[in-house]
Amino acid sequence: MMPIVTCPGCMAEKDIDAVLTAQSNQNVIFRCPDCGYEVKDIQTSKG
Repeated sequence: MMPIVTCPGCMAEKDIDAVLTAQSNQNVIFRCPDCGYEVKDIQTSKG
């Protein structure tokens, strides 16, 4: 079972793999498919 992520824009709940995209620099992009809310270059513990 995948972790559930809540969009801060519209409060929709989605599986983590539906809203996060890995970047080559080890950061991630969050994008909500429902409302289009997007945050780029989210740093991870490796990025």
